[in-house]
Amino acid sequence: MNKVYSIAIDGPAGAGKSTMARRAAAELNFVYVDTGAIYRTVAYAVIKRGILPEETEKIDALLPELRVKLAWKDGVQHTYLGGADVSKKIRLPEVSSMASKVSALPSVRAFLLDTQRNVAKSNSVIMDGRDIGTVVLPNADVKIYLSASAEVRAKRRLLELQEQGRSDTYEDVLKDMIERDYRDMHREIAPLKQADDAVLLDTSELSLEESIEAILRIIREKLGL
Repeated sequence: MNKVYSIAIDGPAGAGKSTMARRAAAELNFVYVDTGAIYRTVAYAVIKRGILPEETEKIDALLPELRVKLAWKDGVQHTYLGGADVSKKIRLPEVSSMASKVSALPSVRAFLLDTQRNVAKSNSVIMDGRDIGTVVLPNADVKIYLSASAEVRAKRRLLELQEQGRSDTYEDVLKDMIERDYRDMHREIAPLKQADDAVLLDTSELSLEESIEAILRIIREKLGL
């Protein structure tokens, strides 16, 4: 069996993890795993049921009913809930906000942990999220903590929302970004933090292409590729 590698990329919301990890995975012919998507899928299901984030007992009761699946088409990850492709629906801001809240629940994290680890057992993967290097894949071959200032991340996120035809303001996006950072970093279970053996990469002053090249350089140096 060929050697499989696991690459963990963690960092705050809006750091560009998904875009950069996806591009790097394509360059290396690895499988890209957007773990945030599966948490967003649970959040989407919670919203659809009209459950509030503080109604933890209802969320716990909902989990066994959920069928969350990841699949790849032409190298692009698709997320399914009960057989329906919800890849686009889970990208709405309200789903992102809910995902940050429900992902702090131990029951939700335990429910999705095996889903994430199983993919890495048989594929060379680049997996991004909030606790990949610290919890999900603590023995990953390469760990990168990807970051940028809240202001830069808010500007990047605003551009994405504008491309979707939304009219959010920079001030609102920045406020949401700062609040989400606080929740992610201060949650009791698996808080967002840089793993001790992770390489810190701040992309505040880097373009997208420069950031991707920096990630590839780190991976290739660590793996000897």
